[in-house]
This record gives sequence, C-alpha cells and structure tokens, in this order.
Amino acid sequence: MKVYDMKKLRNLLLLGSSGAGKTTLAEQMFFKCGATTRLGKIDEGNTVMDFDPEEGAKQMSLGLSIGFANHKDHRINILDAPGCPDFVGDAIVAIEAVETALVVANATGGFEVGLELHCEQLEGKKVAKAVVVNRMDNEHADFDKTLEAIRENSELRPIPVLLPIGKEGSFVGAVDIVRQKAITADGESEVPADMADAVADARLHLMEAVAETDEDLLNDFLEHMELAEDKLIAGLRKAIANGEITPAFAVSAGNGAGVNALLDAVISYLPSPADRKEREVLVNDAPKTIITSPEGDLLGYIFKLYADPNMGDFTYLRMISGTLKTGTEFYIPEKDAKDKAGNMYFMLGKNRHDTSEIKAGEIGALVKLKNARMMNTITALNSKLQLPPIELPSPTFWQMIRAANQSDEDKIGTALQRVIAEDPTINFELNLETHENVISGMGEQQLNIVMKKMKNRYKVEAMMKEPRIPYKETIMGSAESQYRHKKQSGGRGQYGEVYFRVKPTERGEGFKFINSIVGGVIPSNYIPAIEKGIVETMEKGIIAGYQVVDISVDVYYGSYHDVDSSEMAFKIASSMALKEGFKKCKPILLEPIHDLTIIVPAEYMGDVMGDISTRRGRIMGMEQRGKKQYLNAQMPVAEMYFYFPALKSFTQGRGRFTQQFAHYEKVPDDITQKVVAAWQEQE
Repeated sequence: MKVYDMKKLRNLLLLGSSGAGKTTLAEQMFFKCGATTRLGKIDEGNTVMDFDPEEGAKQMSLGLSIGFANHKDHRINILDAPGCPDFVGDAIVAIEAVETALVVANATGGFEVGLELHCEQLEGKKVAKAVVVNRMDNEHADFDKTLEAIRENSELRPIPVLLPIGKEGSFVGAVDIVRQKAITADGESEVPADMADAVADARLHLMEAVAETDEDLLNDFLEHMELAEDKLIAGLRKAIANGEITPAFAVSAGNGAGVNALLDAVISYLPSPADRKEREVLVNDAPKTIITSPEGDLLGYIFKLYADPNMGDFTYLRMISGTLKTGTEFYIPEKDAKDKAGNMYFMLGKNRHDTSEIKAGEIGALVKLKNARMMNTITALNSKLQLPPIELPSPTFWQMIRAANQSDEDKIGTALQRVIAEDPTINFELNLETHENVISGMGEQQLNIVMKKMKNRYKVEAMMKEPRIPYKETIMGSAESQYRHKKQSGGRGQYGEVYFRVKPTERGEGFKFINSIVGGVIPSNYIPAIEKGIVETMEKGIIAGYQVVDISVDVYYGSYHDVDSSEMAFKIASSMALKEGFKKCKPILLEPIHDLTIIVPAEYMGDVMGDISTRRGRIMGMEQRGKKQYLNAQMPVAEMYFYFPALKSFTQGRGRFTQQFAHYEKVPDDITQKVVAAWQEQE
C-alpha cells in the first residue's frame, strides 16, 4: 500500500450521541473517497464500521471501530466511537490515538446525553476539537441553534468554517468561508448571492478569532481589517492544532450533502501528526516531552482489542513515533513483558489490508499478540519510555455472574476474560467476602452485551443477578463462654474444653487472639488449633454467613484428656465456644459505605437530594462547576448497587456518578433482622 508522509495523515475520532449519525458519516466518507463501492446503511446492517453481529441486531455501535479513506493524496484514518453512555470507555481510550476529535451533533436533537458526555470527556484533553452538525436535511434542522446549545452547555466554542447552503429538504452543500467557495455534489462554484452577507460576516468573525491567537496576525488584522487567505489558513490550522479554535462544519450524512466539503476541510484545516509532533511521555516514571517522527524512538499506543473466533484477536495500534515492522520484538512496560509483531494490517471495518510496517502517525492492527492489552505502550526492548496512564470512570452498575449450565463452568472464565478485554471499563473479580464472581461496568446494556458475545462467539451461556452485599459481622458487647467437646463411640474418643472471653476491638483493628492459659490446663501444642478453629468460624460467619471482624478472643481456661484430646477436638470446641459467646455479645452487621460524587445539571438538584435521603444516603457537600452541580454524598452499597438506573431515570439520562469505598458502618436493626432471617431460612 502507498506510504504517506506524516504531513499527509489525518486521524479523526467521531464522538457524539447515539443516533447523531457518526457511523453513517463515516460510511459516506469511505464511499466518496472510493474506499468502498457501495453505500452501506444502518437499517440494513451492512455498514463498514458496525460489522459485529450484535451491532447489526441493535442497529447501533457497541464498540470502537476503525477505517481509512484516501482523499486528495492524503490518508484519513477514522475511529468511530459508540454514542451510548454505557460504552464511554472506548471513547476515552481512543482520544489518545488521534489528533482531532470530531464531535458529531444532531441538527434536530438539541444537546443530547451522549453529546454532553463526550464533550465532558474532551475537557482538558490536548487534542484538536471540531464540531460537525449532521442531519442538516432533516425537518427543523438548525445549524446556528445547535452550535449555540453546544456553547451554552459545554466548554467548546465552535466557530463556523463551513456554512450550510439551504436547510431541511433544500440542504445541498456548504460554503467554505475561508476560500469563499460553495461545494455541492456538482463541484465547486461561487457563493450563492443570497448568502454573500452571511459568508462575509462569518469570515470576519473567523478572522478575528484567528487573529486573537497570534500577535503578528492580530497586528496585521488591525492594520488592514483583513487577513490574506494564506495567512488565514496558516493561522487557522495552527489555532485548531493548539486547541484555541473549534471549527464547525455542516453536513447531511444521510444524503451526502456537505461531505465533500467536510473532506476538503479535514485536509485543509485539521492537524496532521506532523503538526502535533510533541508528545508527553514518562521516562523512568518522570515526565518528559519528546519529538516524534518515523525515525524516532519506537513508541506505540494500543487503544482497542477485538476478539473474534473466526477472524482472530486484533490489537488496534497507533504508532506515535518510530516504525514498527513485521517480525520486530518489542517491550510492553505496563506488563513488563515482551511481544512480537507478526502480521500487520490497515483495517477498514473488518476488512484487512496487508502492510509490512506501521509508521509514526499511522493507525493499524496486529494479530495474535500474547501479552498486549488496551492502554498498553509499545516500546523498543531496552527503552525506558512509557505513555502516561489513562484515568477511567469507576463502575456504576454491578451484577453477579455465573455459568447458566454446569457444563459451561470450566469455559466461562476464559470466554469472559476475552470478551471484557475489549472494554476497559468492565471489571471482573471474585468478591472474597461473598464468594461470588462480580462483573461491573457503566450500565446494564453494557453487561448484557457481554453475555450475548459470550454466547454468540464462544457458545457459553451465562446468567446475571443482583450480587450479595458484602456485609461483615461484629459485636457491641462482651461475654464469656465455655464449650466442652466430648465424643465417645467406639475406638478413640474426642475431648477438648475451652473457656473464652469475647469482646469487641476498635473498628478496623481486626481480630486479636490472646492466650492466657497458665498451669498447662491446655497443652501449648493445642493453642494453634484453638486459634485456627476461631479463624475458620469467623470466615464462615455466625449470625448471617458473613465474615466476622473486629473481635478479641481470650482463651483463659480449659481442660484436656491425655488420650482423647486432639487438634481437631480443640478446633471444634473453640468454634462452638465462639459461636455461643458471639451471640451473647450483642452481634450486629456492618455494611460498606461508599463516597459518591454525583454530577447533575442544576435543575435536577432537588430531586437528586430528596432521593439520596430515601436511600439512607448522607449529603456531605456540593459545588457548582459551570451548569453542573457536583454533589458529594455517602451511600450504603446495598443502595448504590441499584442507584444508577434510578439516577438516569429522574435526570433524563444526564446524571452520573463516580464512587469509591469509604468505610463500614452499623446496619440498621430492621435490615439486620431481615438479612439474618433470610440466612437462617437457607441454612
């Protein structure tokens, strides 16, 4: 395949709400550039980007996909991120793989939830940003109103560079206000007479914005009240690359109007990897800025995995610096492991185009890597380079997962690990307190897709249900207890007797075992068995089947038998003595409490605060940032497990939260009684 200089590469990430038309826009770009010979459609399930069977069934993107198109001797790499908030992890990780984030907004949809979320993810990111107002041919489409909604609700300040020609049914293309040319399906022409004033006003506004980003340009503009076209283009390119200007474009992905103008604008105004050669890295864990080039130090970034039982395991890679060639061994610092580049491809959806190397600025795919995972760095074998880690949102939805059929129990672990490797926001772990496998992520739809992929790809059926709450058991009071284990039924008997003092320790202090035996009433060789019997009983729980914590047990007296005593006898005696003493000590349950930061538009604050109190939550403080309220609260896990669907419901999808463990607290008596009763029924 043709090799492109870094200056002739453009790497774009399409962001925006589900239904905004990102996948259809990519389809139009591929078609108009000749990358495909026919135009795929979402409702027919034959688009380039949505090739996964689940995407075809749901008619929406469920994972990041990549493709490329060649336009006017340039290579445009396109990454298409799903707009559903459940899959926001793909967008977050992919931002680091591109120079430009292309925010696609629905001209008739207002400021939609997915658009809002993606705009938030771009805050503070050192990536160029551009806005594409799509669906301009739809009824009630409004270019200016859409841009104004973005300005009002996000940090983006889009400035038109392509103005729409007509709207709704009469939308036919766009005017490039920099070159002052109309671009339609018929090619380039002069600006329509009825748009002359609007184009002049927009051009003046753009010149002022560009001039304000550069002192020399500002002086030139103030002197002549005009910028020459070449200076305007150079200044605009630099300002966009530096994130100082967000250009706005108008298109209809549905009928293709404006897409040619957009492709030209991508080449003319958006940054190439050569325009953003500086890259922040870590060298021996210390921050450093390097200059990237195809001849530079090897540095690559893995931003996506895709596992397919037929196609193989694909690793999507952005080469940042250097050139990776087939057969090259490389180092993955996050794993402290080596891997080797085998077959390499440039991907167009699921279609592979062979290559023998991937150079700086290019996006490609490797297959059958052993150790590499998402967000990993690829470097030379003895390199000290590493990319800074990416911060991902914490889970907001949890489920217990297990095989639906006993025959799949051995296979579910492998299938699950392969599927969740494709989404960095999904976590899977064995909860040591409840002994359940718990899967967590950003939402119900995300976890349901995991189940469907396991079934369709690996023929493993799973089931999910509400996870058990990881309560703990402890005591409020002190007591003494005694137990004699004596058994005589033919052969050698069993004998062991212990006396305990049981009392609570400070919260978080843990278990304390005290040996106060004097005079050899219990031989010292049986003391470890007594402690072991206590510890094993604490692990299993006493009143509700949960781990016992924060108690002190003092063994101060007992008795033994020369023949019949054994370690097992003393283990049993200590277990029974603990259970008896524990129940005398005002046992209680403790529940995990998490710190939550709840982020909602200000108009929903009353509903949110009222709901928190009904969930046994506490409001710890709040602050306003822009139009959002950041509410700090604490909430029991028992309530938090089911909080996200409710929050989405009464904030129309615009509320979200982050969470982390805080501490354990006493469970209210009425809830304790229900939990204990439910456990006793099972026993």
